[in-house]
Amino acid sequence: MNESTVRVTVLIVTYNHARYVAAAIDSALMQEADFGVEILISEDFSTDGTRKIVEGYVSNHPERLSAIYSGSNVRSNEVVARGLRMARGRYVSILDGDDLWTSTTKLKDQAAHLDAHPELSAIFYNAVVADGDEFTSTRWTRADQKPIVTQRDIWEGNPFATCAGMMRTACVRNVPWWYADFFPITDWPLYVLCARTADLAFVDEVAGVYRLHPGGLISALPNRPKLDAIEGFYRRMAQVMDTQGANSARGGCSRYFYEWSMRYLVEGDLPSARSCFLRSLRSGGTDVAKRDIVGLGLHLLKSSVHQR
Repeated sequence: MNESTVRVTVLIVTYNHARYVAAAIDSALMQEADFGVEILISEDFSTDGTRKIVEGYVSNHPERLSAIYSGSNVRSNEVVARGLRMARGRYVSILDGDDLWTSTTKLKDQAAHLDAHPELSAIFYNAVVADGDEFTSTRWTRADQKPIVTQRDIWEGNPFATCAGMMRTACVRNVPWWYADFFPITDWPLYVLCARTADLAFVDEVAGVYRLHPGGLISALPNRPKLDAIEGFYRRMAQVMDTQGANSARGGCSRYFYEWSMRYLVEGDLPSARSCFLRSLRSGGTDVAKRDIVGLGLHLLKSSVHQR
């Protein structure tokens, strides 16, 4: 397949996914498209037999599959970045090796949407959550997600499953030097980069499965470590972005943790509500009105006193 015929690049990123990676690759191979699709597999020196499975697929489908192999475990976003640099398609879709696509027209439909809407930088569908091998009816993205996501919106949190998206390759091919160090948060920085170019779209159709399991990275973490990782993401983004981006990161952090504090308060989880409230305060952002911050602080204080 020469470069001129490739319209979409599929980038499968995998490490120790021996139990699931065949299903991920099969779901990419089953895509129905009337244009060229290249499938790149970026394998990060797995120790559980994943590499052997990948090698078998590449050997059996040399015209459709190619792979990049780490000489040692890189354990950074360079595993994603190297695939993006090699991508020949106008559009790129990332698929983690433990996820899969359920729609056979996912690539075709999303490429058509981006063709028809040059004002967009990316498009996302929904995904159902799987608890290991057990598929559920729970959708990863909430039904009330806005159909158009702006730069301000994406700073307030990442509402999308990695497997659900397609991005314009030009927005993410040459990722900045700092991207590698954001592991294990791989996709959110890419969406920020896309949003700096143009808005993102969301269509509430299920196209894949986002798998939660003990071997996962961010998604399977309990609340406290997950919140720590997200706060760290905002802090690092504020350090590496330009002045406008840094202000956006701090503002997004203040809004994100303020909203989560409110949600935890409604649910009666006061420790988590207090933790998120403090994270919102120390973000340095000014996007939440002072009266709202003061009101929430007083509410949390009263709730803590009544709980004693």
